[in-house]
Formats: sequence, C-alpha cells, structure tokens
Amino acid sequence: MGSSEHALGEAQLAACLALSQAAHWNQNAADWRLMLGIGRGWGITLDDGTLAASTVVLPYGGFAWISMVLVLPQHRRRGYASRLLGTALADLQRRALTPILDATPAGREVYVQAGFRDTWGFRRFQLQEFRSVPEPAPGVRPLRESDWEALLALDAKAFGASRERLLRALALRLPQAALVAEERGALAGFLLGRDGREARQLGPMVARTSAAARALLAAALAAVRAPLYLDVVDREPGITAWLESLGFAFQRPFTRMVHGAPAAPGEAGLVFCPAGPELG
Repeated sequence: MGSSEHALGEAQLAACLALSQAAHWNQNAADWRLMLGIGRGWGITLDDGTLAASTVVLPYGGFAWISMVLVLPQHRRRGYASRLLGTALADLQRRALTPILDATPAGREVYVQAGFRDTWGFRRFQLQEFRSVPEPAPGVRPLRESDWEALLALDAKAFGASRERLLRALALRLPQAALVAEERGALAGFLLGRDGREARQLGPMVARTSAAARALLAAALAAVRAPLYLDVVDREPGITAWLESLGFAFQRPFTRMVHGAPAAPGEAGLVFCPAGPELG
C-alpha cells in the first residue's frame, strides 16, 4: 500500500487522537490542538486514508521540542517514525533550532542512532486511588493574574526559554491545580496541570526548593481527583517515596535528550515535574 507525507492540521485531529489512543498515551483533543497551534506537525497517510504516523515540533526560543513520534501498532517497522523524524530534524536545522525530546526506553535507542545524547531523566507515576490524601501545606495559594510576571521569569530560567502561550493554556485546563508557593513574600514555585484522555496530569512544576515543590504537590493532591499522572525528576527520591506512600505507582522512565548541543537548556535543578514528554 502506498503512502504520502503531509502537514498535520485541524482536519487530521480525530486521526491524531486515534494515534494517541492506539499507543495508550494520555493526550486528548485539547492537547493536539495546543501542540499544532504552538508548533507544526507532519503525518504519513496511507492510500486508504489511514493516518499511520505523526511527528510534531514545538519551537521554544532557540530550541524546539520533538513530540508525538507515533506509529499505529499494525504499521510499525516500516520506517515511518524514522522518516518523519528526519523531516523534523531537517526542518529544525533550516530554522537553526536545537532539537530536544523526552524519550521512552524503546524510543531512546532510535534517538541515539539519530545523534541525540542523554542529559537527565524523570519517571512517570500514576495513581488510581489514594491510600491517604495529604493535607494542604501553608504558603500555597491559587495562581493570580498578578503572579504571571514572576512565574514566567522563573519558568524561563528553569526551562531555558519563554513558553507563555503553553503555560497560560494549561492554567485554564485544570484550574484547581494552578497553584503558586510563596516564601518570605516572594514566588518560590508554581504548579499547573491539565485534563487528559486517560488521567489528569500534574506538571509542569518549577520550584526554588524541594520544600516548596512538596508543598505545591500536597495542595494539588488535596484538590485534584484520581486517576492522576505525575512525572518526577530522578534527583528527588524523597518526593517519589512520599508519592508511593500515598498510592502512586511507577509507570515508566523517560530520558531528556538533546541533538547537536552538550546539554539541554535551562537550569534543571529548578525543574521538579516536566509538563509531560510531549510538551517539555
């Protein structure tokens, strides 16, 4: 059967969602609209009209996130993922944007062969039912419009570029998880979240201290119902042990990888929870 490569847009939204569903990933229609609105995507469609594969890139300043490298299970091992990855890398090279992505263990082997290198890692935890619900911590409150200037400055320092459009969109998706932590009257961290196809997802979470990060999580977990997904950086074993005591279970690891640069941008020590492997 023949195939054609093309740009992704609103007309392919239902087919993109079917790709997420076939892979048991958490993206819903709002996620796909957001990603295609911020960035650009490519797909491979078969002669019978089936969207068999996708790849999306999200530009952030001088770098770009490679996302949603998906192939329908019945059409894998035909080179579709490598073909679209090559399209994405060529596009980013033309625009002088450094490619970055978060890889699953299976995907990591493909990306190493394409020239990506490891930087740091995180692990996804999932919660179906709380064993116990933490008490909200002091110093955490809902996000206000007046917080955005300080929030965006902290996030740009942590992430390495502005992602205001993404963060403002996420703040509307799960308002009860849009929280900030204060220490001595200054912004010490923030947390956002979103609804998903399979579970609500918390993240990104950026904080100046582990104490602020844990306080943000405690407040969010007291307000947001399961099922939940949460990605936590590997350097925080205390937070992951606490989450497991609440009922969270390890799902899978991810590795942040970069192409053509020695390290990922931003100050990784400020990042406690990524927004998700598809968003950065």
